[in-house]
Amino acid sequence: MDSSPIPLTQAKTAPEVVGGGSLGKDHPLSFIESLLDPGMLVLSLWGVGLYHTGSLRPEYLILSVIVFAMTFPGTTQIRSSLRKLVTQTLINWAAIAALLMVMGVATGYNRHFPVGALLMWLWLAPVSQIAAHRALRLAAPAILALRGPPRKAVIVGMNTQGVALARRIRETPYSQIEVSGFFDDRELHRLNAPMGFGLIDRLAALPAYVKANNVQMIYLSLPMASQPRILQVLDGLKDTTASIYFVPDMFVTDLIQGRSASVCGTPVISVCETPFRGTTGLVKRGWDILLASVILLLIAPIMLAVAVGIKLTSPGPIIFKQRRYGLDGKEIMVYKFRSMTVTEDGEKSYTQVKRGDARVTKIGAFIRKTSLDELPQFINVLQGRMSVVGPRPHAIAVNEQYRKLISGYMIRHKVRPGITGWAQVNGFRGGDDLESMQRRIEFDLDYLRNWSLRLDLYIIARTVGVVFKDTKAY
Repeated sequence: MDSSPIPLTQAKTAPEVVGGGSLGKDHPLSFIESLLDPGMLVLSLWGVGLYHTGSLRPEYLILSVIVFAMTFPGTTQIRSSLRKLVTQTLINWAAIAALLMVMGVATGYNRHFPVGALLMWLWLAPVSQIAAHRALRLAAPAILALRGPPRKAVIVGMNTQGVALARRIRETPYSQIEVSGFFDDRELHRLNAPMGFGLIDRLAALPAYVKANNVQMIYLSLPMASQPRILQVLDGLKDTTASIYFVPDMFVTDLIQGRSASVCGTPVISVCETPFRGTTGLVKRGWDILLASVILLLIAPIMLAVAVGIKLTSPGPIIFKQRRYGLDGKEIMVYKFRSMTVTEDGEKSYTQVKRGDARVTKIGAFIRKTSLDELPQFINVLQGRMSVVGPRPHAIAVNEQYRKLISGYMIRHKVRPGITGWAQVNGFRGGDDLESMQRRIEFDLDYLRNWSLRLDLYIIARTVGVVFKDTKAY
């Protein structure tokens, strides 16, 4: 048997079915849904403009470009119930509308629009989005019918990742993939056969079955250590026209931004990667700069008042710098308003603040409760050290303690730390016990897996409410 490397150029990673049972990015419904939310927001804005002015004036066109950029790609709602669709749409729109309003007031751009037009758009936009999503759901069968009948598929290897793939395909509506069954050389009694899927035959019978039954897709789910068997299967399939996809052992691994890529022409699969590469990185950084600039302009009077209050009520610096880990685990200096009588930089030791902590000053208790002590970190955002939304940075001493105790702890440093984060808005702001920290890290990694600009907007909107009812800030 030839021992040359496996020709992965013939065996791609599966593109149609991804985590969570969603549709692949190449699916026609996914493409339509990516345009649905931004498209309906733009069309409803144009409709309002035509109704109020009789023409599409430049200010409406400029705003439509901004809205499209903020909301593309749209959310996947084709599987959602009507209640979930309405709730999610209203939450997303509330966050976007609030941010647009803040930006409009800060720049004076809102004066170009009649109040009546803005009020009309506030209700027309979400209504049009909901109607469009429901219409797509009704039209989905007809759209998919244009692609022809479902494509037949078989899975080679009845193992953990093969069974997981089969179940995801079956549980994904509109996938247009019909799994006929499995091929494996092991006896049926040695296999953990899933309900609804049978063992068709041994690997040697695969080429003949594919030809006789017009199988269009073959998923190779053999262990990566089984190179001879994989080469033998690929060699036997050279006389077929079926598309072949490789499902690596890591299919069931907890991937962070897992995706296929190429290194010097060699296909590779990322296991752990930052979501902010290329265009998404530019979008995230540009958004941070814009948002931090607008917020700093708006909160300048508040920051001045806090600074004066700190200076007049206790000795010491107004702002202190604390060492934290930033992007790629590199040390950064984070700015905060001083809220205690001490200024621990967190390098060698850090004592978590407790309720009634004697180190907290009178004004410090207030600014910690309202998170006003975090406001100087918007300067860190402009410096490129932090992001508005991301995993909250911990003191270096805390990092060094928990990176040894929690698996995957340092993965959170694949992105810039944030002023607010997914863990914080879900109730995991304070607490230095292992269980609380574990839950916080779980939310941080979930943020990395599922990042989108819409998620950032949602976190920002929820942060406002959390600040006023947070019971863990003291």
